[in-house]
Amino acid sequence: MNPILLALDFGGTKLAAATWRREGAEGKGFTRVASVLSPPTNDATADREVMLEICDEVLAGEAPAAVGVSFGGLVQHKQGKVVRSHHVSGWEGFPLGEWLESRFKVPVVVDNDANVAAFGEWRFGAGKGSETLLYVTVSTGVGGGWILGGQIHHGRDGLAGEIGHMSILKDGPLCTCGRRGCVEALSSGQAIARRASEIMTAQPAIETPLRTILSRNTIALTAKEVAEAAAAGDKVAIRVLREAAEFLGRGIACAISLMNPDRVILGGGVTKAGAQYLKWVRDTVRLSLLRDFTAEIVSAALGDEAPLWGAIALAEAALK
Repeated sequence: MNPILLALDFGGTKLAAATWRREGAEGKGFTRVASVLSPPTNDATADREVMLEICDEVLAGEAPAAVGVSFGGLVQHKQGKVVRSHHVSGWEGFPLGEWLESRFKVPVVVDNDANVAAFGEWRFGAGKGSETLLYVTVSTGVGGGWILGGQIHHGRDGLAGEIGHMSILKDGPLCTCGRRGCVEALSSGQAIARRASEIMTAQPAIETPLRTILSRNTIALTAKEVAEAAAAGDKVAIRVLREAAEFLGRGIACAISLMNPDRVILGGGVTKAGAQYLKWVRDTVRLSLLRDFTAEIVSAALGDEAPLWGAIALAEAALK
C-alpha cells in the first residue's frame, strides 16, 4: 500500500496544497501541487473555501491517508486550533484540525509555519542527518523552529523558537510585539528597509542610488532593493545589510549557546541577499560564541516549499 498524503499551507498572502506518495518518491517532487494568491480582502472563511477547491485539484478524486497543515500564525498544536493569524481576520479560536478531520475523515496535524518549515528541512532538506536543529526564517519578520530528536519542540506555551522576539539591544527600535530591540526589529526585511530610509533622512547629503529607487516606489523601499544595491557596491546599502546580518548573528549565537544544536538552517527571502550577507551572519555567530561550539550554519534547501514539505512530514508522522 502506498497511501497519498495531503499537505496544506495557509499563508498570509498565498494558499497552497500538495500531495505526495512516500514509496519510490524520496528525492523527487510532489505528486501534485497547486497554489493561489490570497487577496488582502479575504477573511478566514474565504481562505478555507479556496483551500478546499485547491485540495480537490491536487487530490484528483483520491482520498488522503493523513493531512498535515502549516498555518501562518499562532496555533495550539495539540488541539489543532488556531489562536490567531498574523495577516488574515476571522481565524481567532478556529478548530482547524477538527474542521479538516470532519471533511477528510483521516488524522490531521496542524502546526505553526516556522515549526512546519523546520520539520520539512529536517526530513527532506538541509537538516537531514541532524539530531538537533534550529531553523530561522528571515523575511518580513523573523521566526524559528526547533527540532529535537526528530520531533518539533513546542515548549510549554507552544512558543519555542521565537528567536525574532529575543531582545538583544537595549533601547533599540520598537518591535511589532511592543518591546524594543528584538531581533526582528533589527534584522527583518522591514527593519532593513526602515534603517536605509532612516539613514537617508538623517543624512540628506549622502550619495546613494537608494534615493532614486525610493523616489520611484509608490509604497516604500524594500529589503530586496537594499540587497541589490549592496551587491552593486552601494555603501549605505552595504552598511545596512551588514548591521542586520550582525544583529541576526547575535540572536543565533544566543540560541546556540543555550541549546548547542548540530545545525542552524537559514531560510526566508532576506537570507537570499548573497554570500557576503551569509558570511557576516556566520562571522558574528563565531565571534559571539565560545570556540568549542561547532554548529553548522547552512542555507535552507527547500525554499518557499519548506512549509509544504513540512506538512507532508507531519502527515507521514501521523501514520506511524
